[in-house]
Amino acid sequence: MQHSIVFLDRESLGADLRLPGFEHAYVEHEATESHEIVERLKDASICITNKVPLRADTLAQLPNLKLIAVAATGTDVIDKAAAKERGIAVVNIRNYAFNTVPEHVIALMFALKRQLVNYHLDVRNGVWNTSRQFCFFPHHIHDIAGATMGIVGYGAIGKAIAWRAEGLGMKVIGYDTFPQEGLVDLDTVLRQSDVITLHAPLTPETRHMIGAAEFSKMKRSAILINTARGGLVDEAALAAALKAGTIAGAGFDVLTQEPPREGNVLLDPAIPNLIITPHVAWASREAMQILADQLIDNVEAFVGGKPQNLV
Repeated sequence: MQHSIVFLDRESLGADLRLPGFEHAYVEHEATESHEIVERLKDASICITNKVPLRADTLAQLPNLKLIAVAATGTDVIDKAAAKERGIAVVNIRNYAFNTVPEHVIALMFALKRQLVNYHLDVRNGVWNTSRQFCFFPHHIHDIAGATMGIVGYGAIGKAIAWRAEGLGMKVIGYDTFPQEGLVDLDTVLRQSDVITLHAPLTPETRHMIGAAEFSKMKRSAILINTARGGLVDEAALAAALKAGTIAGAGFDVLTQEPPREGNVLLDPAIPNLIITPHVAWASREAMQILADQLIDNVEAFVGGKPQNLV
């Protein structure tokens, strides 16, 4: 059997992609709009997608499809129940961001705790020029050493961050929805942490797991970092907490809608001590190449009769 492989959004992956080592036809599209999906996949047996959604009504029109290879860890763009019902396997990428996400988290933590953005803007905007003293410190700087980091979602990424935080002299406490020895409850993380970083999956149970009630439990000097999924946090509540000084800062790499073409409450420039990056925590060149190689490994394993990374 010759497989027909279609990659719906190749521009989402900035890495070299080798061709699978079996007989196949291959087509890639830089991007795919929703109305183009069925036409592009009508003859495909294997679909590669990153962020192009495949819902039940779409899958119902694709009788030849046997595999959906997601070029990411998150699979919320796929109706997995509908895929299973139609005998379509779904595979994803795992354990590729073990350096890039932790490094992004640490970078956001330092930037916020050391007030790097605010001081950079003060220099660029000429505010330092007006100071009577050569040292200009209107923004409170806090040490990382001795601070407590709370990690919500204590999987592989969470543990990689814990290792780095401990190396910086931080105390680490963790919470996970799956019981693990040595972890604490979410309330303890909220109340005791100077830095909280989120690494939980987005599910109906975790949506808005951090909202106004949770912010009220946090230290006023605490910062919140989210490189997981935007929906984990009530964004309106976060904006209000930052404006009111309920917490000291936040660093986000994710929003509920990406890109935020229709705006987002967190894009208000009046919100203090907020850093937003455009979903790039995962995207070091090294990590993307690991992802690309594993993506084709997943496809080859499925065709070879030994599927791996099934969702």
